[in-house]
Amino acid sequence: MTQSVVIQVGQCGNQIGCCFWDLALREHAAVNQKAIYDEAISSFFRNVDTRVVGDGGSISKGKICSLKARAVLIDMEEGVVNEILQGPLRDVFDSKQLITDISGSGNNWAVGHKVFGSLYQEQILEKLRKSAEHCDCLQCFFIIHSMGGGTGSGLGTFLLKVLEDEFPEVYRFVASIYPSGEDDVITSPYNSMLAMKELNEHADCVLPIDNQSLFDIISKIDLMVNSGKLGTAIKPKSLVTSSAGAFKKRQEKPFDAMNNIVANLLLNLTSSARFEGSLNMDLNEISMNLVPFPQLHYLVSSLTPLYTLADVNIPSRRLDQMFSDAFSKDHQLIRADPKHSLYLACALMVRGNVQISDLRRNIERLKPALRFVSWNQEGWKTSLCSVPPVGHSHSLLALANNTCVKPTFIELRERFTRLYRKRAHLHHYLQIEGMEESCFTEALSSLSALIQEYNQLDATKSMPAEELPRLSVAV
Repeated sequence: MTQSVVIQVGQCGNQIGCCFWDLALREHAAVNQKAIYDEAISSFFRNVDTRVVGDGGSISKGKICSLKARAVLIDMEEGVVNEILQGPLRDVFDSKQLITDISGSGNNWAVGHKVFGSLYQEQILEKLRKSAEHCDCLQCFFIIHSMGGGTGSGLGTFLLKVLEDEFPEVYRFVASIYPSGEDDVITSPYNSMLAMKELNEHADCVLPIDNQSLFDIISKIDLMVNSGKLGTAIKPKSLVTSSAGAFKKRQEKPFDAMNNIVANLLLNLTSSARFEGSLNMDLNEISMNLVPFPQLHYLVSSLTPLYTLADVNIPSRRLDQMFSDAFSKDHQLIRADPKHSLYLACALMVRGNVQISDLRRNIERLKPALRFVSWNQEGWKTSLCSVPPVGHSHSLLALANNTCVKPTFIELRERFTRLYRKRAHLHHYLQIEGMEESCFTEALSSLSALIQEYNQLDATKSMPAEELPRLSVAV
């Protein structure tokens, strides 16, 4: 069994990460009722005897003593990390795996990347090496960060280059939260654009997630609950409710519930690494099968069910409906329509009591409506994990390498250009040592080149699939 290390950067990254660890513990508790430290738990947790000082306390088998998340928590403001350390998960994080500062990055990519990057590089490297030493077979680093702020976008993408240099053989998966057009951080287009260049160059796989899509999903759940359809109800003490138990007012964005959806995506993505299944899919197989060209490594994710375990009472969808949902616009975690765009490849990660025959039947049913690139007509990758999310009989995560991500990037470029044309707020960046105006123009060129690659693929959409000649073998 392989292990992965989660790196949570910035406020958003740490809040989503906290949600992920909470849900992962609940999943393992539901399956592992004898509290034995097994391979499934070891993929993301260490078993530590806290009575032993130093690193001698790791236990590789037997009863669970104290679980420690394979995680590094980084934030240049103390608030969120301190909140985690005072909350119910405080014992899950090893205090040696935290890096905080008190000043914050001031929503400035250059401060996160250039200032804090060089300031904390050695400390971060030391924590990463320590995490790697605790793994028997380190397969993947997961980075969770936002694109719009300073620490998540700046320091989060600085880490990617550090990881590439230090651990070139280990996959770098990134969950990136993109800001909406109504984002209250005025400099978020600059931060996102500068971060995109680093993602293009140093990530193996990026899961772009759009804040607006998450907000729309939560609003839909809200609507279903308030209309009282199909016995729908929000459960008490769920992550969709506020601490008072009443449904959150829409004046404030329901970040807890939005984070919950992203955490659920990561749970499903890692389910094959954590549990047994008749058709397991390693994380390296996702990169190998879904990324035909190194730069086109942005995967659109859709999830069904969208709500998690104890949150919402909604009757479970029929199996075939679940597959249809995964290809509908309503279930995408970015505003995109993969059905009417071009697929390079697609992965279906199914959990629960589902047979391979169910998978095949649904792929055959959906295939005629989906357009695949001519040279990869059979570009499907599938996995079956026998353990469903808690409270559900089955779930499905679809990952599509699809040209439908292009509008998200075009919109980002337009928002960046509107600010940059006026040179608005530029001085905040250029006063940082090592930051020059060429950083902006290079980032713009990098994104434009990426959009152009998608344009070239889209231009092949109307071409018929080639029937390649077969070699005739003389008998």
